[in-house]
Amino acid sequence: MRPFQELDVWRLAHELTLSIYTASAAFPAEERFGLQSQMRRSAASVPANIAEGSAHSNDGFRRYLRIALASATELEYHLILAQDLNYLDAQLRSDRNDRLTSVKRMLQSLIQRVGELPRAKSQEPRAVSQ
Repeated sequence: MRPFQELDVWRLAHELTLSIYTASAAFPAEERFGLQSQMRRSAASVPANIAEGSAHSNDGFRRYLRIALASATELEYHLILAQDLNYLDAQLRSDRNDRLTSVKRMLQSLIQRVGELPRAKSQEPRAVSQ
């Protein structure tokens, strides 16, 4: 596997995370440990899990990609909630949601591709028969 920084999905997820930090900076102070924090954590979880998973075998990488996809779906809800609470205007949410939809599609595609790669042979010792 190539370095995670070279993966288009990681780059787009990282850019989305940066934009979520910027967009949530204007949230009310009482949301600092609430929705603002949750949005930032779920957004940052996506590229972080892609990066962490890239250091594992194909099966491990696929597991981390699924976690990244789940975090992206969590962020999707947080964007809806932020708009409904009038913390984000409709256009800003729509823009972030469009980026998020692209990340989710790319993750789903990568999960499928990684699942189609041949598995490495197990290096576990075999039991000796008596």
